[in-house]
Amino acid sequence: MIEIFGANKPNILVIGDLMIDHYLWGGCDRISPEAPVPVVGIRKETTVLGGAGNVVNNLLALGSRVSVAGVIGDDANGAELAVMLQSSGIDTKALLRQQGRITSKKSRIIASNQQVLRYDQESTEPISDVLAEQISDVIEADILLYNIIVISDYAKGVVTPYLMQRVLALAKSHEKKVVVDPKGSDFRKYEGAYLLTPNKKEAILATGIDIVDDASLEAALLQMKSTCKLHTSMVTLSEEGIALYDTNMRRFPTVAREIYDVTGAGDTVIASLAFALASGVSIDTAASFANYAAAVVVGKVGSATASMDEIEMYASSLHRSNSETHIKSVEQIHHIVQRAKANGERIVFTNGCFDILHVGHVKYLQEAKSFGDLLIVGLNADRSVRALKGAGRPVNPQEDRAYLLAALEAVDYVVIFSEETPYELIKMIAPHTLVKGGDYAGKEVVGTEFAQELKLVAFVEGKSTTTTIEKIKGNISC
Repeated sequence: MIEIFGANKPNILVIGDLMIDHYLWGGCDRISPEAPVPVVGIRKETTVLGGAGNVVNNLLALGSRVSVAGVIGDDANGAELAVMLQSSGIDTKALLRQQGRITSKKSRIIASNQQVLRYDQESTEPISDVLAEQISDVIEADILLYNIIVISDYAKGVVTPYLMQRVLALAKSHEKKVVVDPKGSDFRKYEGAYLLTPNKKEAILATGIDIVDDASLEAALLQMKSTCKLHTSMVTLSEEGIALYDTNMRRFPTVAREIYDVTGAGDTVIASLAFALASGVSIDTAASFANYAAAVVVGKVGSATASMDEIEMYASSLHRSNSETHIKSVEQIHHIVQRAKANGERIVFTNGCFDILHVGHVKYLQEAKSFGDLLIVGLNADRSVRALKGAGRPVNPQEDRAYLLAALEAVDYVVIFSEETPYELIKMIAPHTLVKGGDYAGKEVVGTEFAQELKLVAFVEGKSTTTTIEKIKGNISC
């Protein structure tokens, strides 16, 4: 289940190997006369943050504030990378330049959506202790600002044992969690971190334990926890999900329906874990959240990110989300509608008091959902219901009514409005389909000018809130 995250954006520091992922897109219809190689005609060129920068992108997509620490060269690639970070609003005070170092840039030539060549420009020698001290000094000045620290080690020379020692000591003295995506066969340099997130292959290499079943998996987790003095030991298991050990082993099965590309999934996992932990949720909730985020990105092609909206919608599609996540403010609905329309989804809107939920309501909403992809229900607030129905109504307060509606499979989102009519709400949503009850036949329906079509749905005979109330009072025999 996805926990409700706080409104405050966590501030997360990412330390690691920053690089540029560079793509040259084109087509190929001939072989070079000079050598037996394809000739690719380049039509488009794109660049995105790579390495630890992909962790940064994932954190930004989740709504986090981000600072980075690392070392780049004093070359053109370094200047380009710095501009990319700064244009995204990243704090780069702890990003240092080293004379003569070649900033990592991985260039890929894509012909007809098929990668045919990659060439790399980079330096991979470890940074000096002097540079590590300079980085840690900048971090120390701002350490109180960070909710959590992420180490993204791509084995390109930034995450040295000395830098790790300095950062972990700082974190411990200020009670800051450090989560690490490790590299290499020796994890001892990460000793004292809150958790590590190696994949299965990396865990096997580091522990020497062949992970073939639950017993060997638990043994590897315990060894990493003991050797590295971790609070929590974790292994990501690709299509098998995530396993962790703090006081006992627990497995979190994958929730991915389709896997198109696992590129960058590890970056998404550590970013979503860090975001969740920085937001104050439990490690179990964080692991479940990371599984949902990973499921979103492996359903995309190439290094990708997952936004909170995408994760929430994915969880909802699996019917594992909390009802509260489907109750939105008007502002949130505006954002959801914009995104849905951009994705080509058909939006259906209906509204009502829904005071005492009954089978007539459920069948009405099920038919309403059949007209499109996304059903948004406008719910009259308590004062609006009183104005329409009288002083004795509603029987159930708006919070209860919204929660019950949000629990229905047919309903995607519920939004409460205080006015007597949803005119302004319909104007803002501009749904493809506006749905009202069959009793509106021949009557004027508020907001029809903002919808592409109006659908009238017949009520179930004998089923209404008023009838239910009368039965409870004993005025109508059952």
